[in-house]
Amino acid sequence: MEMTEMTSVSLKRGSVAIEDNDSVAPAEEAKRQKVSGCCPTTGQDGLENSSLPSSEKVPGPPGTAEQGEKNSEVPSEEEEEEDGLSEEDEEEEEAESFADMMKHGLTELDVGITKFVSSHQGFSGILKERYSDFVVHEIGRDGRISHLSDLSVPVDEEDPSEDVFTVLTAEEKQRLEELQLFKNKETSVAIEVIEDTKEKRTIIHQAIKSLFPGLETKTEDREGKKYIVAYHAAGKKALANPRKHSWPKSRGSYCHFVLYKENKDTMDAINLLSKYLRVKPNIFSYMGTKDKRAITVQEIAVLKITAQRLAHLNKCLMNFKLGNFSYQKNPLKLGELQGNHFTVVLRNITGTDNQVEQAMNSLKEIGFINYYGMQRFGTTAVPTYQVGRAILQNSWAEVMDLILKPRSGAEKGYLVKCREEWAKTKDPAAALRKLPVKRCVEGQLLRGLSKYGMKNIVSAFGIIPRNNRLMYIHSYQSYVWNNMVSKRIDEYGLKPVPGDLVLKGATATFIEEDDVNNYSIHDVVMPLPGFDVIYPKHKISEAYREMLTADSLDIDNMRHKIRDYSLSGAYRKIIIRPQNVSWEVVAYDDPKIPLFNTDVDNLEGRPPPVFASEGKYRALKMDFSLPPSTYATMAIREVLKMDTSIKNQTQLNTTWLR
Repeated sequence: MEMTEMTSVSLKRGSVAIEDNDSVAPAEEAKRQKVSGCCPTTGQDGLENSSLPSSEKVPGPPGTAEQGEKNSEVPSEEEEEEDGLSEEDEEEEEAESFADMMKHGLTELDVGITKFVSSHQGFSGILKERYSDFVVHEIGRDGRISHLSDLSVPVDEEDPSEDVFTVLTAEEKQRLEELQLFKNKETSVAIEVIEDTKEKRTIIHQAIKSLFPGLETKTEDREGKKYIVAYHAAGKKALANPRKHSWPKSRGSYCHFVLYKENKDTMDAINLLSKYLRVKPNIFSYMGTKDKRAITVQEIAVLKITAQRLAHLNKCLMNFKLGNFSYQKNPLKLGELQGNHFTVVLRNITGTDNQVEQAMNSLKEIGFINYYGMQRFGTTAVPTYQVGRAILQNSWAEVMDLILKPRSGAEKGYLVKCREEWAKTKDPAAALRKLPVKRCVEGQLLRGLSKYGMKNIVSAFGIIPRNNRLMYIHSYQSYVWNNMVSKRIDEYGLKPVPGDLVLKGATATFIEEDDVNNYSIHDVVMPLPGFDVIYPKHKISEAYREMLTADSLDIDNMRHKIRDYSLSGAYRKIIIRPQNVSWEVVAYDDPKIPLFNTDVDNLEGRPPPVFASEGKYRALKMDFSLPPSTYATMAIREVLKMDTSIKNQTQLNTTWLR
């Protein structure tokens, strides 16, 4: 095995745009979600509501508006104040080009990503020229790859008829929604039964109870006319706890389904589904989050929502499909997945067939260094690991400053104005007024500072959702790990040595001198710093200590005054060998042609693409499976031998295409 240094590579075609799509993003339980009606016909929902702070998201290039879901709902005044701008407004005029702004971002060298394990010559290619060039299928608890293969609804005699979705008028749905969400002073809503038959009354009762969790109904006679009266039965808690008595006891409490989505991250998708179903997002569960710019297929579970009702969303939403429904007793839990299977197309490759063969064989046989990818560290001049380091140092004024101060890099215009206001006035209320989107980390911190005052930054910071706060210190751990792994490989190469660590079960043990030949580099792990890990018994142990000491941290005491920020640490394999690796080089003439079928293509019976024997362009299509918390971009980096940072790609004349 040969290890090589990362070198600067010039792109002949200058066009690699690399992001990732793994289940490594922190999963946040959605806190607040406005609701809307089902099957609207006009308008666009382009708002971004991510589980990550807005300033840490990778923005698309200017002028490439994402296609949203159909949504005819008019936001209330509260929504307009909270959500503010549409995606088009957010991408307002920018003085600098995207590439200029990204000059201030990070490169791989900045976060310790410096080594390769293979010796082949690198080549260029375009990743994610179309988001459909990057497809992720979740690998479930049973080891099977999730596919959307069946849109049918399980037959259940206790399900209401399809009429429940059409029996209520738009105006009646609006009134019922306002009642459900306590948006007005009404204590009930009465709906006149025009065709007074028992069947019609039953359908109206079912429609209200099915579409508006938390509402109960009764029939009343008023002046010789029949009315169905809807009212609150259990108060505001009913939204998060779907009605128990209307769910058949013989049926599992959870409806599991496969979610196929395009160009939407998991939390955005959950928020949207909850919006259309008029339920709280926290009744959904899943095994891992999937990022935005890709097609992803994963299993979702939802508490006491029928498959029939979920399947109806297929008529309402663009770029989403729900299927493979089943009723189960249990929800899904984060971390239960066994990994993800990736189908990736690198378009317009410059490598020869021999170079591609060498690169892919190396990936299959040796693997790649299990670095934390660039998206772990943010995209602006203030990396997330710097905030994490300040938290661990208990330097709360610095935490506040790092999050709120003006910074170079690609950011939304309103964030720039908010930061300028903060720098000028140090007035959290004034800076907050510049933010139309207040759910971002900056808005949450400013709200906390307004509430608790500038002398209580700890409490103000605590307003930010826990997973977002922990993202910063996990970023610092990742930064240390990347640097230490590069040092380990630089010092000892790609073979196990005495003093390395391996796992026996969940316990880390040292490799002894007479035991070295029983292990390979694929067994070796390195610790993320914390109070509950051991460090290698060789030079790298001292390197950990030196790095943390330089950051004013005590490696022997990684407990924090605030329990949430105490790091226990963990172990991570230094080399990952992908499974189920296959690849082919195809020729094509049309740069917009899909180069493989998606699950939806197969469901709709579309024939697979036919390739030219010789075409204007060549593409590398590859398939591989990775365990959880592993970055596909790091595998692709090993194939291309290129810096995957957005900064590097944009400076090399990256073209962003759909």
